[in-house]
This record gives sequence, C-alpha cells and structure tokens, in this order.
Amino acid sequence: MTRVLVMGASGRIGAYLRQFWHGLPLEPVWQFRSNAPDGALLWNPLAEPVPDCARVDAVLCLAGVTSGPDLGLNTDLALAGLDAARRLGAGRVLLASSVAVYGADPGPHPEDGPCTPANDYGRAKLAMEQAARGQADMLELCCLRIGNVAGADALLGGLQPGRRPVLHRFADGQAPRRAYIGPRALAHVLAQLACHDGPLPPALNIAQPGLVGMDSLLRAAGQAWDWADAPAHALPELRLSLDRQQALCPLPAVAPDALVAEWRLTWAAAAPTDPA
Repeated sequence: MTRVLVMGASGRIGAYLRQFWHGLPLEPVWQFRSNAPDGALLWNPLAEPVPDCARVDAVLCLAGVTSGPDLGLNTDLALAGLDAARRLGAGRVLLASSVAVYGADPGPHPEDGPCTPANDYGRAKLAMEQAARGQADMLELCCLRIGNVAGADALLGGLQPGRRPVLHRFADGQAPRRAYIGPRALAHVLAQLACHDGPLPPALNIAQPGLVGMDSLLRAAGQAWDWADAPAHALPELRLSLDRQQALCPLPAVAPDALVAEWRLTWAAAAPTDPA
C-alpha cells in the first residue's frame, strides 16, 4: 500500500482524487488548510511546520494559485512539498504544473523541448519548476504538465445557468483545440505515478491522446454558446507529445462524449446547462 500526502486536497482536482481513488492500492493523507473533514490533515504549508503524520512514500502537490497577484506562491507551495517529503521520508514528489509553460507555439511539445510561457500563470509555473529542481537534491521530482481537465477547466468548470459561454472562432471556422483529460482518467494516472516501481522522468505531459475542439465539448454537454472572432494572439491549438506518459500509463484517445460523461460523474459537476 503506497501512502501519499496530497497537498491541496480541497481543490477541484483534489476532490476528483478523493472521489476516484477509492479501492486503489493507496493510503492517501488529504491535506486541508481549513475545514478539514474527519481523518484529514489540517495544515497550512505556508505558515506552519510540517506536522508529524507518519511516514509517507510520496508527496503529490496539487496546491497552487491560478490567477491574481499571488502567483509567486506556487513556488513557495512547491518548496513546502519538498520539505514535507524530506521530513516524512518520501522519496518521490509529484508536482502539479501546467502546459501553460510551453507558451504560444502549437507544438507538439515534448517535455525536453523549449518553454516560452506567454502569460503570467505559465511564467509562474515555469519558475516553480525551476526552483523546485534547484532544491530537490536527492528527491525524485516529477513536474506534471497537465492539460485541460474536464470540469476543472475554464470551459466546463465555468458553466453557469443562464449564461452562454463565448468561443473564439478562427479563420478556418474552427474553435480552439486543446489537450484534455477526464477527471477519472487523471485520478488513475496520478495513482499509477505515485505507485510506480522505478524512476519517473523529471517532467511529464499529462493528457489523453488527441485534441478536443471547445465547440465539440460544449455540444456533447448540451450547452449553447456564442461565437466571437479570435483575436490575433489567440492560439488555435496546443498539442503535446505523450510518448512518455503512454509508456508509463497508457490512456485511450480523447473523445468529447467520454469527457463529459466523466465530468458528470463528479461531485463538482456544473449545474444544468442551457439547451442548445
């Protein structure tokens, strides 16, 4: 049984893990900063020393900031994860990063390719990766460059009753196309990585093979939308190289209907959508 400290268990992806890790060969230690449920670890990693919660085999750091003036806290949280791993005897740290580190090039992006982030979030995540690598020492650190997660994304996760989302439409008539993964698929990938017998790469792209058009995802969800012409800086597609991931934990090709079905299984599924 692999014991895993999950930092950021109160977030959307943490909720997916708490739902879909049941029955897997894992003993998770769920970390909350406040309102911790029974059996969870109440700990503020930015203000308190690492509590003694017994030895763990791996630390999965999901905690992070996605917008606003405090993006630099991503680095502080990652370093707190490394400190927790050292103090609790873990040899492995899985650090949630983002495909935003790759920037505005359509790819496909291999993990050892250039990173030229185009926004503050991507720059903060790249700085986080670099700082963590600089202080990992003897720990095995794997930075997880996660694609869009159905329901934790700005599209499905941002749906609101009575409000139609707006999609960019490019000159070829298409909507943006992105790398996606379902919430249950992501939970199983993270479980496999935490339990993996053998070394992990320093960085790993996480998504299901293929791309998903944002319009096809909304259509599968039965959600109407409005179009707007894509601005000049908008990126039509972002492709990832998934050779490393598929060798470690193979996933089926992405499909909009399957993504929506997984999202609707989750505790955090959005409210009923507006009919198309």
